[in-house]
Amino acid sequence: MKIANQCFQAKPGEVPQKWYVVDAANQVLGRLAVRIATVLMGKHKPTYTPHVDCGDFVIVLNAGQIKVTGNRKKEQVTYQRYSGYPSGLKELSMKEMLQRHPERVLREAVRRMLPKNALARRMLRKLKLYTGPEHPHQAQQPEPLPL
Repeated sequence: MKIANQCFQAKPGEVPQKWYVVDAANQVLGRLAVRIATVLMGKHKPTYTPHVDCGDFVIVLNAGQIKVTGNRKKEQVTYQRYSGYPSGLKELSMKEMLQRHPERVLREAVRRMLPKNALARRMLRKLKLYTGPEHPHQAQQPEPLPL
């Protein structure tokens, strides 16, 4: 006897993964990060399963040309890292981070929107960030991501 309402559970390795490409030039940081995090998790698919990596790969071009809304956000937002040694806490403002490592600003925004577990660390590896307009992933035939 078949039960009418069965839940679909995706199994690891059975979910097809696509490649998408996004041009981040003149995109707002938070709105772009939300869309990328959704695709990395796989929530845009009807077969989404929380405990399985159902997401797709995302290639981001021109990651250094993102926009930030707000007048003083570049000075007020800080990024911290810790070396592990006493008094080893380092802080950079968003303005400094955009000058030194512009792709890390977008990576941190996406990372903070993912769940805080080992599965999210695997999802974040599927995010490929490039500061220029070129990428080495032509063999995967990426499609433009509808925003």
